[in-house]
Amino acid sequence: MTDSINPEDRERVKLLQIVSQKGLKALSIAQLKRLQILVEKKDYSHSKKAHKSKMKLLTRINVAIYESEEGREGI
Repeated sequence: MTDSINPEDRERVKLLQIVSQKGLKALSIAQLKRLQILVEKKDYSHSKKAHKSKMKLLTRINVAIYESEEGREGI
């Protein structure tokens, strides 16, 4: 049964578990960028609610990447 899960899905779930437990700040920039790619690839068009959550998560990931790369100056 676990053989049917591809490595990208496994990696995405692993990163999302870290985010759900510790937040986005627990991930490195490389992990954030990888998570962004993996989440963008996943198709949630079958569910409006899931698609909306995906878009919110991508927004949060983009903010975390920006803050990590640019710093939080002036906030």
